[in-house]
Amino acid sequence: MKKVFSIIAVALLATSFVACGPSAEEKAKAEADAKRIADSIATALTESMNAAVTEVTEAATTDSAAAATTTTVEAK
Repeated sequence: MKKVFSIIAVALLATSFVACGPSAEEKAKAEADAKRIADSIATALTESMNAAVTEVTEAATTDSAAAATTTTVEAK
């Protein structure tokens, strides 16, 4: 009989912890943290993309200037 009561007590205790769940404050904090993390990731991606576009633009300008110089030299 003791084992049955022990099993029931453990089951009730475990159920009470699971049933409570996070409070409204904890949920709001988790949502705010998720939004902050998502915003920082978006900012980092935007900066990375802008840097990549700048590098490609500079490389294209340098390549076209080199091509123009080469063409001019070959034409003479």
